Amino acid sequence: MSTRQHINLVIRALVFYSGMLVSGILIGAVILVFGLWRPTWSYALSQMWCRWQIEWLRCICGVDYQVSGWDNVPDEPVVILAKHQSAWETLFLHSRLPPVAWVLKRELLWIPLFGWAMTMIGPIAINRKAASSAISKIIEQGQQALAQGRSVVVFPEGTRSAPGQRGRYKLGGARLAARSGYPVVPIAHNAGEFWRRQGFIKTPGTVHVVVGPLIPTQGLSAQQINQQAEEWIEQTMLTLPAARSDEL
Repeated sequence: MSTRQHINLVIRALVFYSGMLVSGILIGAVILVFGLWRPTWSYALSQMWCRWQIEWLRCICGVDYQVSGWDNVPDEPVVILAKHQSAWETLFLHSRLPPVAWVLKRELLWIPLFGWAMTMIGPIAINRKAASSAISKIIEQGQQALAQGRSVVVFPEGTRSAPGQRGRYKLGGARLAARSGYPVVPIAHNAGEFWRRQGFIKTPGTVHVVVGPLIPTQGLSAQQINQQAEEWIEQTMLTLPAARSDEL
């Protein structure tokens, strides 16, 4: 990459983050207000903001996306186990899925305005340092969400992994599926190629999102469910393209 190309990408990223910050402050304040009055409106507003961010990123930084297998997401609630590489998939999934309960680390809710607004959409906030209590909370609150008709989204690796890396798949989401009997939908993507973990620059290109077939969970153990989801996700990851230098 030439110096000129690098500077161009830095400027694009600055513009993107500026728009994201300003709009995030505004929408966060609005969500807090509506959360006290019309909770369902708060969720709709959060989805609208996420859709805007995905489009803003495409226009400013040249990061587009392509989805296959979206018809594998049923109308009924499911447990979604997704690869986690960046913030992109969080924005994308929230913008496209019907109301869901996100499993996330509780520290995110401590962020002024942003975290406060997130509490309005009913996440399952866990303490990752207390593994046993975290799993118990995922199972308890996850079953409540599923019974209410909301899917539960879990990143089984727990934290973002760099492209080409594979984190340990934890059992929280699989145990929820085994206990509740709800099926699992696995999702693979290569967003980390374009929005890298702890990376400021956004690399132009096309994020490929692949939604896998439903994994029935009746009669399966959490270990078996986790293994099936992990194998499908990681095998699919091997088929997804890396970022290309000619797209800069």
